[in-house]
Amino acid sequence: MAPEELPDFRARARVWLEVNAPRRSDDDRAGSGAARRWDLSSARAFQARLHAAGFAGIAWPTAYGGQGRTPADQRAFDEEARDFDLPGEFFTIGMGMCGPTLLDLGTEEQKLRYIRPLLSGEEVWCQLFSEPGAGSDVASLQTRAVSDGDGWVVSGQKVWTSVARFADLGALIARTDPDRPKHDGITMFVVDMHAPGVTVRPLRDMTGGATFNEVFFDGVRVPQANVIGDVNGGWSAAIRMLLHERVAIGGSTQPRRGATFTSLVDLARSRGRSRDPVIRQQLAELYVRQRAVHLLGTRLAQEARQGLSPGSRGSAAKLAAAELARFSAGVAAELVGGDAIAWDSSDPEAARWAGAVLSAPAAAIAGGSNEIQRNIIGERVLGLPKEPQVDRDVPFRELRVGTQTGPATS
Repeated sequence: MAPEELPDFRARARVWLEVNAPRRSDDDRAGSGAARRWDLSSARAFQARLHAAGFAGIAWPTAYGGQGRTPADQRAFDEEARDFDLPGEFFTIGMGMCGPTLLDLGTEEQKLRYIRPLLSGEEVWCQLFSEPGAGSDVASLQTRAVSDGDGWVVSGQKVWTSVARFADLGALIARTDPDRPKHDGITMFVVDMHAPGVTVRPLRDMTGGATFNEVFFDGVRVPQANVIGDVNGGWSAAIRMLLHERVAIGGSTQPRRGATFTSLVDLARSRGRSRDPVIRQQLAELYVRQRAVHLLGTRLAQEARQGLSPGSRGSAAKLAAAELARFSAGVAAELVGGDAIAWDSSDPEAARWAGAVLSAPAAAIAGGSNEIQRNIIGERVLGLPKEPQVDRDVPFRELRVGTQTGPATS
């Protein structure tokens, strides 16, 4: 049987989506509609059908459950999927960060074990990096993994972990050698989120939602086979995963809900301010920024799917997307006035706009703060001198970092 050509693949994807996926309303596509709320069970069932139909892991190797097609096929599917509401919130971290890192660094056994269930929705993944005392400076993490026989025992706390309460597995970085400098004594593991000793607590934010979670590890056993990459080589593994994350955030070509140009134009008209010269100038600026972010994201996504690493340019895309979110939220706040901070709970439109405004600051923190992105761009893209790091070669146990106020004792 002859291989399916790109136009045929695109047509098949369009037909399948029409039959199986809910279509976005005009408001959803504009960014002002109420998002469909998928529950985990229906999201898993949909992802299983998506994979069975050949539309999950399109450019991933067939040996691990992917479709073995080209990046062009993936782009074609993404373009067709823009008008449909897919349950990406449960699978974005696994598909955009953990899976690609496993394909890069995982053993053959790990890839055979984890990739197919990830693609089919059988297993949901989370990323376990940040800690109460190690956010922007992740290398200051204090979660410990102590070697014990044929495995490790993990103790500590992670925070700001998306989808943790739904996750089956997580990619965890923990300190395995406190006698090494802080960047050198870290190892990445696959951890079972249902294992004894794992506790997940949702964190409610100012939007009223609980997107993030804190996760506690109390003597959790992790097999040696769950090490991703090399023991004490977890920092390079984390950097690789963060690159995938920044490309996934900044390189997304999917429409973003919230304060988009189209939705804000409609809002300005409904509020009788479409002729206001100040509002018109802000909307023009928003259009330019939105197009620039979209085009840069499209380029990085295309390069990534062709096997070309965007490297630190992913930080530029992530920073641009975060700045766009905050700028657009500012325009929305100007238009909705007091509804941005206090609204009638029976008014769904006001609640949507308030949610867009209140959630915007998180874009400047999640995936690495704007300040961190600027440092990366300056040092690794522009070639500027590095920030001074007096603790780079000091053993971690001798540092006073994060919540560690004295020498580490273990």
